[in-house]
Amino acid sequence: MTAVTATTTASVLGALAEVHDPELDEPITRLGFVTSCEVSPGGDVEVVLQLPTPQCAPNFAFLMAADARTVVRRLPGVRAVTIRLEDHYTGAEINAALGRGEGFAGAFPDETGGDDDLEALRELFLRKALVARESRLCEALLADGDSPEEIAARRVADLPDDAPDARRCIELRRRLGLNHDPGSPAFVLPSGEPVPASGLRRWLRTARLVRMSLEVNGGICRSLLRVHRGVAIDDPEEVLR
Repeated sequence: MTAVTATTTASVLGALAEVHDPELDEPITRLGFVTSCEVSPGGDVEVVLQLPTPQCAPNFAFLMAADARTVVRRLPGVRAVTIRLEDHYTGAEINAALGRGEGFAGAFPDETGGDDDLEALRELFLRKALVARESRLCEALLADGDSPEEIAARRVADLPDDAPDARRCIELRRRLGLNHDPGSPAFVLPSGEPVPASGLRRWLRTARLVRMSLEVNGGICRSLLRVHRGVAIDDPEEVLR
């Protein structure tokens, strides 16, 4: 007889930490979006999400709620999963569609493109997140004295194991279908092509602009959390400095 692994609140929260805000590329658990997580003895899970304001974009809200449902359902011992978006102006539509097991088009059937547009948006922000994370790693190497040639020659295996940005870059490349083997280039363009030494500084200037956009949005999000919900979240950019 096969033993059934019990689902715990800790295991659910651990799974939810894999879900990132698509615009900020930060875990929803760290951002304080998970306001409640309940697990019944039989393995039924109910998670309540609350975003910084009721006016957060429906497509971003749906992405996070749907991803939360996906990662929790993968846990062993889970029976039924309910993800409930609270205090959002399209929460009723999103919650109903998730309950039916439908995608974005099920929640908003009149939206042009529906699920296809949503997946394209997801990929766009994954690519932006990769560029932003790589730029921070690249700047750290330049500050330590690496030349553009040395950085371009680095492989994934050369990235520091204890660096969150390095681990996230590998995960982003996996999700985007880009080569992330230990012997592959450490720094790549969104297309997957390696960043050449001759164009590294030009690439870095553009990458900084992408990162700045994410950081500005992150700052707005944190301010909204403080004002509307009294939640103070540290900025990882500041923590790493």
